[in-house]
Amino acid sequence: MPILSSSRLRLKLQTRLMLAFAFVVLIQAAITGGITHSYIQVILENRIGEQALQLSKVVSHLPQIRQGLQQRDVNQIQPLAELLRKQTDARFIVVGDENNIRFSHPIPERIGKKRVGGDNQRALESGESYISKAVGSLGPSIRGKSPVFDNEGNVIGVTSVGYMLDRVDQTIQGYQQSALLVVLISLIISIITGIIVTRYFKRVLFGLEPEEIASLYEERNTTLETIREGVISIDAEGLITTFNKTALETLGIKDNKLTGRSIRDVFPQSDLWKVLETGDVELDREIIINDQHLIVNRLPIKLDNKVTGVVSSFRPKGEIELLSRKLSHIEQYAETLRSQSHDYANKLHTIAGLIQINANDQALELIGQESRGLQELVHLLVEAIPDPVLAGCILGKYNRAHELGLELVVDSSSHLTNIPPHMTSEKLMSLMGNIVDNAFEATRQNLLKQTSGSNQVLISISDYGNDLIFEIEDHGAGIPEEDKNRIFDKGISSKVDQGHGYGLYLVKSILLEFNGHIDLENTESGGIRFIVYLPKKLK
Repeated sequence: MPILSSSRLRLKLQTRLMLAFAFVVLIQAAITGGITHSYIQVILENRIGEQALQLSKVVSHLPQIRQGLQQRDVNQIQPLAELLRKQTDARFIVVGDENNIRFSHPIPERIGKKRVGGDNQRALESGESYISKAVGSLGPSIRGKSPVFDNEGNVIGVTSVGYMLDRVDQTIQGYQQSALLVVLISLIISIITGIIVTRYFKRVLFGLEPEEIASLYEERNTTLETIREGVISIDAEGLITTFNKTALETLGIKDNKLTGRSIRDVFPQSDLWKVLETGDVELDREIIINDQHLIVNRLPIKLDNKVTGVVSSFRPKGEIELLSRKLSHIEQYAETLRSQSHDYANKLHTIAGLIQINANDQALELIGQESRGLQELVHLLVEAIPDPVLAGCILGKYNRAHELGLELVVDSSSHLTNIPPHMTSEKLMSLMGNIVDNAFEATRQNLLKQTSGSNQVLISISDYGNDLIFEIEDHGAGIPEEDKNRIFDKGISSKVDQGHGYGLYLVKSILLEFNGHIDLENTESGGIRFIVYLPKKLK
């Protein structure tokens, strides 16, 4: 299902980038072209004007021009002016006297007539040489004006050399054509660049469009704020890039401006940055940060097989232990009900069979045996262990033992009347139940390996003195000395199938919480005796 609605038409990233590049090129071309056009026009006009001025000065100093004006001889001036015009590529060279009467002109019919343009006064009155732009008889032109002096220094005429403005426009048009060619090439380059850049971004962004990335970003933020685990991520430099509200609350941090700060500065106790170096995945690891016991999971972020960051999620250890205990309780209750149901179903079937074959005495004897054994255990539990949760757990394990072909024996001297306030019957049930299950399994496995052996598992409970003491003894094969310190680690189990190795780990967690400890003793039968000590008062 696409992230974006199909009803909303959007251009693809590649199209947008190509249009953006083309737009930028066109804007740059328009601005640069306008400035260049004005600049070239000014430069060309100044250059042509200087050229016209220099040529007009040269013409004004020629002796033939001065002599022709003094003698008012057109035939002396016109041929020379036309010869110079053709050799210098000027549009016109006009020589006139002090009354603006022409003595030379590219169009001979205009010789002897008054000059047009009205820009000769400065040369006639002040004797200046200058550049002017005016509209003459041949059209708009740039002119160089220079006075002609006689031997006494009097102005007797003006030479005018002109270049038409259409020549400037033609030159500019040549530059414009070159500029348009450059713009066209730039557009092609921009399109190719857009395609290359887009392909790169699409590869880096996993083929997502910008709107899809924005939508995913919003979803990510919403997801981070809704999950109940704290989440913190860092980049390749160890700088914090992501965190959620739960992370701040769990770690007791009030400053919510963590982005861009080093993980080492914010959490000096954390070794999250080590995952950057190793690239190893860490699951269900216990750490302490800001006096908080946490269970953390850490996964490296890899791009092209290179670690570019790390994501860490964590929850308080107490929450996970509470959840584990709840699940354990449910499992204990279910197991108790299942064991009782299965055991009594077998016995009822046996009693029904005895009645059908008219073995009424044997049926009554079996009923009496079951009643006496169960009543004795119930009476003992009522008297010695009035706590219903703990008593129910033992009763359930009793039935479970029968189902497994074992016998659970509770020491008649057991006694547990008061549970200290800092302990709960549920936690004690979890602690004892997991050890008893381990004893059942060890005893059952040992019976499968040998033809003879005891099927009993012994329980003794005492609250005399300063400690609560639980003793559970099995008739298993025992535990090698080198493994006694490992059996309480998470995931360590003698069973080959998965999903085991957490019962004794949970026992260890409860012991740490209650400041207790456990001893393991080898018995004469070859089994193991678990002795649990729980102080009644916390230090």
